[in-house]
Amino acid sequence: MYTQTTRRRLLASGAVVTSAALALTGCGRSEEAPDSAPKATTSIGSGPATGELTVWAMGTEGENLPKLTKSFEQANPGVKVTVTPIPWDAAHNKFTTAITAQSLPDAAMVGTTWMGEFADLDALDPTPAGIDSSTFFPGALDTTKVGETQYGVPWYVETRLVYYRKDLAAKAGITAPPTDWDGLKAMAKAMKEKAGAKYGINLQPGGQGSWQTVMPFAWSAGASITADGDKEFTLDTPEMQEGLSYYQSFFTEKLAGTDLPPNQTEAQFVSGQVPMFISGPWMVGSIAKLGGQKMKDNIGVFEMPKNKTSTSFVGGSNFVVFKNSKNKDSAWQLVKFLSDAKTQAEWFKLSTDLPAVKSAWEDPSIASDQLLPIFGKQLEDAKAPPAIVNWEQVATAFDTEVEKMAKAGQSPADTAKAIQTKASSIGTGS
Repeated sequence: MYTQTTRRRLLASGAVVTSAALALTGCGRSEEAPDSAPKATTSIGSGPATGELTVWAMGTEGENLPKLTKSFEQANPGVKVTVTPIPWDAAHNKFTTAITAQSLPDAAMVGTTWMGEFADLDALDPTPAGIDSSTFFPGALDTTKVGETQYGVPWYVETRLVYYRKDLAAKAGITAPPTDWDGLKAMAKAMKEKAGAKYGINLQPGGQGSWQTVMPFAWSAGASITADGDKEFTLDTPEMQEGLSYYQSFFTEKLAGTDLPPNQTEAQFVSGQVPMFISGPWMVGSIAKLGGQKMKDNIGVFEMPKNKTSTSFVGGSNFVVFKNSKNKDSAWQLVKFLSDAKTQAEWFKLSTDLPAVKSAWEDPSIASDQLLPIFGKQLEDAKAPPAIVNWEQVATAFDTEVEKMAKAGQSPADTAKAIQTKASSIGTGS
């Protein structure tokens, strides 16, 4: 149930929930009558936050968040925030169990692809007045919306760029990063033919999470995942086929390989075997750890190449308040605090998670970085899948068909048709 981003955090975090923490978060509201549940919040109070707040957060975010909530407690002396870290691989089941038992925390970090499911279970409190939604990147804000209703806020974001070895690009005669599909293809060819790479670019040949790399090309061609208010899938359109055809062409032209060992992207990049790939901001640190400062200085990134648009994938996590919270006003005040530009910049310094609030990118810790502002620019044109209940099942079917296309030569038309057929069989859940 978790995305490529959350899998990364699972591997990095090693977070463990103690039995005491589980006992704390497991207690609560299961014995209350259903009609005692509070109504949805409509606005945030102007007074200070008070009372006790329980918060769940996953992985390293759960470990770092208490450092941030201390500032909230100092500004609101009458409130006490207890944060429980939860491992990513246990989080989804823990949430769904708690929804059934009505033993949820007041607020929590949740994966963006869980929003539709949790809203469908009537667990989320709609975002009240007092949260300025215009401050967020549009694509990130869309991940909080189910139908016409916004639930929670984007907390941190990530998007994908094309990484390349600057030294090998120079050897290949590339003087400026490409901006369109033809340019990306030409650069991959030059990396292979002139810079001595085994493959010009590393593209995932199907398998778990491959849809996150494929969809930006489909979006760039004008495709969409759903239509009619997310009630029907549109995964077999000519635009979708165009995106799939372009993606497949890298494999048929031997510019991307199906024989590369998985989870070796950094090593292949450092060795020069495959000097280009598409991924998120965390890869900068991973490459530097493996190749040192000299290799870090050779990292270049550029925005997704343009067809009709230059669209990338947006991921990250949202922060929500649960409808059954007995202290919703204070919970929303915490969410508002976490959405403040200064708080977001401070969170970046604690966690390296990129801010969802656009103005936070003006902080020198981000603005002065060599690469991060390019991620910020890409976030102006980045999309996520629609917040539908059954998206994870659809994504699995999507990944399976992409693998057939990349490895077995299934045509883009047949791939699109198969994805559409499977998705329609699964349904949106609405």
